[in-house]
Amino acid sequence: MSRIFPIAVGEKTAAKMLDLPIESFRSLVSDGTLPRPRSIGPHERWDAEELRAIIQGQMINGYEDVSW
Repeated sequence: MSRIFPIAVGEKTAAKMLDLPIESFRSLVSDGTLPRPRSIGPHERWDAEELRAIIQGQMINGYEDVSW
């Protein structure tokens, strides 16, 4: 059986992916340092690949003026 890699994650998992306390994660999202979640029906989810790209520095160059 193959392993499933999530494409979207909830707040708790997104914070875990970045090894952050949930309060710090919320603060970084609130101040625009990290992107806001997307809505899937009543659920808020973060794009897992986008979080990986941010931590790898791939979403920094050219995005300085972007307001998430």
